Amino acid sequence: MPPTQAESVIRSIIREIGQECAAHGEIVSETLIAFMVKAVVLDPSNGFNMDRTLMKSDVQNLVKLCMTRLLDTKNPSLDTIKMQVYFDMNYTNRVEFLEEHHRVLESRLGSVTREITDNRACAKEELESLYRKIISYVLLRSGLGSPTDIKTVREVTAALQSIFPQAELGTFLTLSKKDKERQLKELTMIVTGIRLFNRDCGKGGEGIDDLPAVLHVAIPATMQHIDYQLETARSQVYRYTAILEKAANDPHMRAELQPYMLKEALYNIRQYEVFLQIILSDIITGAQEVEMMTKQLGAHLEQLKMTIKSKTAVPTSQVFPIFIALSTLWTSLQDETIVVGVLSNLFTHIQPFLGAHELYFPERAMQRHLNGATVKTDVCRMKEHMEDRVNVADFRKLEWLFPETTANFDKLLIQYRGFCAYTFAATDGLLLPGNPAIGILKYKEKYYTFNSKDAAYSFAENPEHYIDIVREKAKKNTELIQLLELHQQFETLIPYSQANLHQKVTHSVQTDLSHLRRENCSQVYPPKDTSTQSMREDSTGVPRPQIYLAGLRGGKSEITDEVKVNLTRAVDET
Repeated sequence: MPPTQAESVIRSIIREIGQECAAHGEIVSETLIAFMVKAVVLDPSNGFNMDRTLMKSDVQNLVKLCMTRLLDTKNPSLDTIKMQVYFDMNYTNRVEFLEEHHRVLESRLGSVTREITDNRACAKEELESLYRKIISYVLLRSGLGSPTDIKTVREVTAALQSIFPQAELGTFLTLSKKDKERQLKELTMIVTGIRLFNRDCGKGGEGIDDLPAVLHVAIPATMQHIDYQLETARSQVYRYTAILEKAANDPHMRAELQPYMLKEALYNIRQYEVFLQIILSDIITGAQEVEMMTKQLGAHLEQLKMTIKSKTAVPTSQVFPIFIALSTLWTSLQDETIVVGVLSNLFTHIQPFLGAHELYFPERAMQRHLNGATVKTDVCRMKEHMEDRVNVADFRKLEWLFPETTANFDKLLIQYRGFCAYTFAATDGLLLPGNPAIGILKYKEKYYTFNSKDAAYSFAENPEHYIDIVREKAKKNTELIQLLELHQQFETLIPYSQANLHQKVTHSVQTDLSHLRRENCSQVYPPKDTSTQSMREDSTGVPRPQIYLAGLRGGKSEITDEVKVNLTRAVDET
């Protein structure tokens, strides 16, 4: 079947399921439906042939099975899949997020920029209008205050006039479009630096929030909140694990408990734990960045004060680079404010996907099952086997790695997100953390950890057997593909990097189910914008510009008025 026709069929299946769910009062995203289609097809118990084109009866059965799973309100597995879809649609790492954020800002400034760079002003009124547009541009790009606030506009105007008086518009208009854009960015940074310096001196800074102070409060508060939730989630993980271990040796308890559902609940909280760790890690990185930038900000402001001190005028070559550095730091602080807000919002929005654990496993029942069970933390389990290491001499053909003999030991990418492969396979899906100190098995260029020496030895006897069991288990519980990082094995519809998931789902499917085995599109990022640093000095033999700013120390006025004085010698004087 041609790809376009295949896409059409899949879209119609997704649309039909969406309409059916809506008829039952459930609004379900196309992304979630597409993921569920894959989950149903992968599950071998549903009997779909991966190499056969979908028949009408297959489509009807597929729709019915997807509907059943999507409308099951008492299903920890569905809660986990919803959490995974939401997280992957709304999270990207710090670097990619900020690159995208800056692209969005640039696009929003596009029309304002074009109004300036395409301007052909000649008359006095036109030049005045153009200058006002530049003031608005500077305000909008800096993000420091509102263009409708009179005090802010006056402050920006005074700062801009001190470095770029309206009389220089004629020269500006002769520049190429690219050079105009570069100068606009430069002017914004210098004006921003001047405003930040004035604010520090208590002589301005209208509409500028104290970002270091805001972040100093917001980051620890957010970290504390996430830490609390993380510890609460882990406590639940340890209790579930203890009950499952106890049930493994008690047939009567297994019959009463429905261990498969408790395991799904365990996967749900383990996934939540993973996502919280990712969010917390990003916030900790941000906290370190903010601490470093706050120190640099203070150092630059102090450097400016020392440079200006009692002088009536200072060379622009001395102060402009510092103003630009101040502006750059402040932009980074603005970025951190946005990142913390986005991560905090994401943290809040994944909590509902924890599902109704109290409904599945009421506290009273939990306490009864915990009676006689030993609740262990992950750290406690690892400490139990710290000295119980693999003896390399027992394995001739397998390679084992240890911290004292392996470079970058702690940076190895461990399979199954560090959970013990043998325990998971041997217990039908129990998740116990592997202990790298026991020894990491390197097998076919992949790395595996185990929760005990016995588990390591058992897995090493037949790695392929246990790897196959894990893969088959993941087909039945599709949320494990994401949780255990089995993306390469399944070409999951939830990509590890942030992408247009909806587009990825609908544009890479065919009605021949064999497409589910492979990756059909790759993530492509445009090259980074390499803006030119135009403050460099090219040695061309002409006199070095000596332009000074007078009045930087300020006076009694609320806004410091700088006066630019050009003391550059004429060419014929050199």
